[in-house]
Amino acid sequence: MTKQNIETLAVTYGFEIDETGSTNPPLHLSNAYKFKDAGHAKALFDLKAPGYIYTRLNNPTNNILEERINALEGGVGTLAAASGHSAEFMTICALAEAGDEIISSNALYGGTFNMFSHSLRRLGIKVKFADVLNPAEFEALVTDKTKAVFVESISNPGCEIPDFEEISKIAKRHKIPFIVDNTCLTPYLFQPKAFGADIIIHSTTKFLGGHAAVMGGSVTDCGTFDWTSGRFPSFCRPDPSYHGVVYAGDFPQNAFIVKLRTQVLRDIGACQSPFNSYLTLQGIQTLHVRMDRHVQNAAALAEYLKNNAKIAWVKHPSAEGSPFKQAAQKYFKKGCGAVFSFGLKGGYDAGKKLIENVKLCLHATNLGDVRTVITHPASTTHSQLSREEKLKTGISDDLIRISAGIENIDDIIADIEGALI
Repeated sequence: MTKQNIETLAVTYGFEIDETGSTNPPLHLSNAYKFKDAGHAKALFDLKAPGYIYTRLNNPTNNILEERINALEGGVGTLAAASGHSAEFMTICALAEAGDEIISSNALYGGTFNMFSHSLRRLGIKVKFADVLNPAEFEALVTDKTKAVFVESISNPGCEIPDFEEISKIAKRHKIPFIVDNTCLTPYLFQPKAFGADIIIHSTTKFLGGHAAVMGGSVTDCGTFDWTSGRFPSFCRPDPSYHGVVYAGDFPQNAFIVKLRTQVLRDIGACQSPFNSYLTLQGIQTLHVRMDRHVQNAAALAEYLKNNAKIAWVKHPSAEGSPFKQAAQKYFKKGCGAVFSFGLKGGYDAGKKLIENVKLCLHATNLGDVRTVITHPASTTHSQLSREEKLKTGISDDLIRISAGIENIDDIIADIEGALI
């Protein structure tokens, strides 16, 4: 078969109709799997044969989801996780240990910033934050302890866009893997591997699932990093916790994802529910259709807000004067996604009043829903951060985050206009 386009991969990849004729992937609700014999069991545990051992490690329904996301991102292997947050945490745990360092963009989702600033620090892993507008700042922070560079493909909620190519060059110069969280754009709008990413993370809870029904996350190994570079001895020496396997030696093409599954997922246990994978697969089937409407509605809503006298400012990459407009045109040919932010004249109190007055839009902390979701981060998603930390991540008291849904745009605008009283 010739190489298929991403829209077709989203609908069909990873599932072949079996003898039952069922056109939908089956839901395998089983925590264990019968071995053929003792030799078969040993081969599975020794990673010598493909198959299923225990759903904490792998599951047939989860595997279909993993293969589909892997195809969309062009990876060599993907792991499904319980949430996007657990996908991030397990990725860092696979790369770093006490005494190591991570370099991250300062333009982050509040929960990620909190994990990086506090939880990882308690484990002895230090995260240094660089200005997303200044790639040279990333390079200045590199030391011999650095284990990864982390960015969001477009930040939530400030719409900051990294210079992927330049940051990738820096990471490659110093033999460090480049991690991109691609949640807000999805592989339909942007494929980070094409611009130097080595590892791609998703909160599948958001646009991939698309309907605010289930939690999930994923990690994709692009197969582009050399784990024998000298910075990662744990990949190159026998793992005493798993039969002495040498990840970079025994699995040279997909060492990272094998380690992530057999060592980190095994011990942390943040596995995906097969039922959640089943529903996420259904969401992915309409990904390209939904994302086109999300993009269209977000652009129209941003234009309306820009011309509203009650709005102080709008942060959308398409907006005139945005420092990220050129980067958006370079990297995001199909659009900049659904999430952007704006501020109201009247500040904190005006923001709270707006979200209390909307009727169609959902006042919630989620994004990536088919429904339009509106949030006041200073009092919700980023409320755990200090004032200084909020400012570092671009969260002002008047900031409103909106995730444009796929309703009729006239109805979305009418709801916002009616709430601006």
